[in-house]
Amino acid sequence: MRISSKEDLLHSTNVDLETDWVDSAVVSFADDGFPTETSEAQLEVQDSVEPLLDPYKAGTANPVKLLRDAHIQYLYKGLEGLGPWFVSLDASRPWLVYWILHSLDLLGEPISKDVASRAIATLAQCQHASGGFAGGHGQLPHVAPTYAAIHALAIIGTSEAFETIKRQELLEWLLRMKQPDGSFTMHDGGEVDVRGTYCALSSAKLLNILTPELVANCGDFIARCQTHEGGIGGYPGLEAHGGYTFCAVAAMEMIGKTEMLDLSKLTAWLCSRQMEVEGGFQGRSNKLVDGCYSFWQGALVPILECALARASDEEEDVDLFNRDPLQEYILLCCQEPKGGLRDKPDKGPDYYHTCYVLSGLSISQHKYTWNAEQEDIINCPDQTTIVGLKENQLPVTHPIHNILVPHVARIRAHFLDHIEDV
Repeated sequence: MRISSKEDLLHSTNVDLETDWVDSAVVSFADDGFPTETSEAQLEVQDSVEPLLDPYKAGTANPVKLLRDAHIQYLYKGLEGLGPWFVSLDASRPWLVYWILHSLDLLGEPISKDVASRAIATLAQCQHASGGFAGGHGQLPHVAPTYAAIHALAIIGTSEAFETIKRQELLEWLLRMKQPDGSFTMHDGGEVDVRGTYCALSSAKLLNILTPELVANCGDFIARCQTHEGGIGGYPGLEAHGGYTFCAVAAMEMIGKTEMLDLSKLTAWLCSRQMEVEGGFQGRSNKLVDGCYSFWQGALVPILECALARASDEEEDVDLFNRDPLQEYILLCCQEPKGGLRDKPDKGPDYYHTCYVLSGLSISQHKYTWNAEQEDIINCPDQTTIVGLKENQLPVTHPIHNILVPHVARIRAHFLDHIEDV
């Protein structure tokens, strides 16, 4: 069966047309004449984006352009040094390295030997002798910066970068963070949520240490986090959230357990997160649009589409989101003319949003499919959707690991050759 319409999709996934689908995959904020703080904030956002979107939609604006050079300059400033106002991110050094390197990679800027060497040295200082990476030198190893460090080293992709990783110690440390119910603590004695599961499994997948012991009960824990809405919360009983939903679904995909989720409800919840006026995604019901969800929600689309295709055992040709409006929101509303990308027009740019907005732009430009031979999600090279100038096209980011596809293949091939060392 080839799915080409909303009705076909709803029939194939058992989603109820009247109650579970919001037309055109959008959400509106009617206040029924009783304005609230939430509805007033939504109107303020709409007022800020409409002057940017309307001339383009009316055909009176210049072709929309990705400000590639300005963003590259902004990112290099972050590599040169950060001001004292970044002290709050002192425990996020591997994240800063990852956000900046991945953004440069997406923009087609080669990573120089000097930048690579400095990045490796910074990350090596964050690696703990007992396994895992910390947010900074002398701090406790933590699952989140471990993910950032491993993925940053995968971007660099040199022998020096790979040899920095203490793989045996990392596996032993991850197993110490693993809980009997299938969850992971973020650090020794730390909190538990599905971020830890995703960060642990994604790092292990790249390093070929995704052992049965590490995977045990992970699917059960994640399935218990799915809510009545269909999205997934950070922990059983918490509200569905875009970031947590991505982490949960990507983790399920890595361990081959997506069928444990209610895919019909998940489809309906995801499709209802794209905003009608803005074109971007919100992270939760009745929340504002945020550029970073261009990736957190956008990357769910290829993962879920592949899961639905496998579940039906037939080819499915459908988009679970509207690609053009998302790209328009990114290019017209999320770009800071002086460089960097942002949440929304009234916000300033930062390295986090620059990374995930660009990642979402890449996801929205490319079509993906499931490859049974590779047992992985791959892109369809002849199917792209580019809004604006053709020069706006970005390379393909992997929807699960969020590094460029060749980097995933390179690090996995390297550690596959060295699996006997673990």
